[in-house]
Amino acid sequence: MTEIAQESTSSESGETVSLLASLAIIILILTYCVNAMDRALFPLLLTDVRREYGLNLQQAGLMSTIFTFGMAIAGLPTGYLTARFSRKTVMQIGILIYSVGTIVTTAAVGYGDMLVYRAITGVGEAMQLTALLAIFAGYFTRYKAAALGCLNIAYALGAAIAPALGTSLLVAYGSWRVPMIVFGAIGLGMMVVVAAVLRPWLSEAESQKAATTTAATGGATTLRNTNTIILVCLSIAFGLALYGYLGMYPTFLREELHFAPPDIGRVMSSYGLGVLVSIFTGWLGDRFSARIVLPIAFVAGAAICLALFNGPTGVMEQATLSCLLGMIFSGTLFVNIAGYSVKSVSGPLAGRASGIFITALYGSATVAGYIIGWVASLAGWTKAGNIQLVGLCLFAAVLSLFLKPALMAARAK
Repeated sequence: MTEIAQESTSSESGETVSLLASLAIIILILTYCVNAMDRALFPLLLTDVRREYGLNLQQAGLMSTIFTFGMAIAGLPTGYLTARFSRKTVMQIGILIYSVGTIVTTAAVGYGDMLVYRAITGVGEAMQLTALLAIFAGYFTRYKAAALGCLNIAYALGAAIAPALGTSLLVAYGSWRVPMIVFGAIGLGMMVVVAAVLRPWLSEAESQKAATTTAATGGATTLRNTNTIILVCLSIAFGLALYGYLGMYPTFLREELHFAPPDIGRVMSSYGLGVLVSIFTGWLGDRFSARIVLPIAFVAGAAICLALFNGPTGVMEQATLSCLLGMIFSGTLFVNIAGYSVKSVSGPLAGRASGIFITALYGSATVAGYIIGWVASLAGWTKAGNIQLVGLCLFAAVLSLFLKPALMAARAK
């Protein structure tokens, strides 16, 4: 990373700048690991929360995914803040919000206020992610795609660490509150580290070469185009499937397959490890047509989900399938639906197209847990998984065949 450290206008020597830049970049990646850890933790504790507060499956499902509502609505406020404050400040505010929200959740007196606290954590997580994307895109020029890919790998690491650490704390202390407080404290600690390490010449950098190094041709000149409309529908379907899994699959493992918390931790950690392929699968998305990549990925996702809810019930088998699903869902589909959403429009509309993707994905994710919990309470977990995960993946696979890759933006030669 020191090879791509930009020149500083400060009085610090070039060697010191390179060292500080490398350290700051590592810290930024670690902060996103903590963000991912916070997202992955609560579903693991849901059975204990449900038991204590007397929640039914629908209520528990909504509680598990309500943070995505906060993420969906955080775009406009975050844009307002980044236009008036530094990215470093916005990122720190985001970390503060979701860390405090995680801790305060343990003091909830009932379902209603806990729902609010969980939604607020999503606001903070979205603020941090938005600021991080801006920092990386502004600082890195020649290696922008790889740098943003590192953030997704950071998410994978966080999603892999959280289940093991969270369930270990749950077993050791016998309380779901302890992991929440510990994870919140870790976030607050990272906020302090960011304040000490991150310098304005890195966080507020703007690439003057970006326009020429990443110039692209093509793409629709309006958001009302076939590709964008189809991709919005795909984002909604994907959000329902992805967060149906992330929000309620641990509950399925614990209450249907009767896995012990440590085993659930191992299975969910394997999902995070699968996401490590995201840089490679992003490259595939750039190299091959959306009408090839997305249908294949959605069909593969449908097959894996079918096996998860209808196939083997052993820990090793479920962990293997979850790892494969991590490769497909967060490692392939998340990266490439986001990428194709930006490519579907011309350069000036790229930011708005990305915002629409985030809103569509996380907006539908808000109710994903509630829906799969409701279906499971009526018809059982097998039918719930088949309908919400398998069925939506197959629907999306067919819909993605109607995309028109020839109308998408391509890198200028």
